[in-house]
Amino acid sequence: MMDDIARLREKMNTTFIEDKAGLERFRQDFIGKKGCIAHLFETFKQLPIAAKKAIGPALNGLKNEAEKKFKSAASALEVVPPPAIQQPVDVTLPAFGAAIGSLHPLTIVQNKIISIFQRMGFNLAEGSEIVGDWHNFGALNFPENHPARDLQDTFFLQLNPAQLLRTHTTSVQISTCTAQSPPIRSIAVGRVFRNEAISARSHCFFHQVDGMYIDTAVTFSDLKGTIYHFVEAMFGEATKLRFRASYFPFTEPSAEVDIHCRLCQGKGCTVCKYAGWVEILGAGMIDPNVLTNCQVDPEQYSGFAFGMGIERITMLLYQIDDLRLFSENHLAFLRQFRGCLGFSDAAVFAK
Repeated sequence: MMDDIARLREKMNTTFIEDKAGLERFRQDFIGKKGCIAHLFETFKQLPIAAKKAIGPALNGLKNEAEKKFKSAASALEVVPPPAIQQPVDVTLPAFGAAIGSLHPLTIVQNKIISIFQRMGFNLAEGSEIVGDWHNFGALNFPENHPARDLQDTFFLQLNPAQLLRTHTTSVQISTCTAQSPPIRSIAVGRVFRNEAISARSHCFFHQVDGMYIDTAVTFSDLKGTIYHFVEAMFGEATKLRFRASYFPFTEPSAEVDIHCRLCQGKGCTVCKYAGWVEILGAGMIDPNVLTNCQVDPEQYSGFAFGMGIERITMLLYQIDDLRLFSENHLAFLRQFRGCLGFSDAAVFAK
């Protein structure tokens, strides 16, 4: 076997590697799993112990020499690109134009919603994302330990006195009512927070539009007319919608508004839970207790309120099937809205 090792070493030393094809042949012939050295190791296993002690160092030495030659040849064949030739800069050429950016799809839809309601006479109100328990729950007919609070489980920053991340922009409307006297026609827009699992249909934060109208002799018909006009302006006049009786602590009677799912055209998909309809907002007549809490006389005034998630409207408008795309900042997704304002009177918001 020592003679076989010597012949193999001579053959290996006289093998010249000139290109990558030759390198691969060398690997297969000598150090591959079916190569000559591997075959010698199989024969080596059958030798008696005394012979193994004599032949083992020579066989390992041959293997190490083959691997060393292979690595050396592989390094030598690595092609290093030549340095780039520096071209002179022509300072007379015109400068490159600035890349066109894009509004976030949520911003596009938010501006469109604001525009629609502003044309109907609604003012835009703003408020803090950190509010007290009274503004978020107490004034809205959510007494302590009321089961409806479980539906809006949220993030408390402190408990005494309670401060929390708002669960809806309705808290802004409470501040508006206590600071103004009727008639009031107002919408509030902003980010809200709820302790929910993150999935394609829900998130721990989202954006909401909340609106209210308080005046003498406001009826449910006024609410329906407002919602019908909004749906037609946002989704088109041919959009089908329906009102369903529902429950909210701060409105009575209450309703949820659905439209035909634009993703599946009413046939059924994961977004509409195969019902063909998608809820877009909740609404109702403001409960007299809420008016009283805001120091508004319910015997003299009445009003309606509504609230909707901007993400839900955006998903339907642009046929987006995953809520997480709005906050993951994938450029391939955001570039689809480059240069898009999404509504005709964009100049109002360009100032």
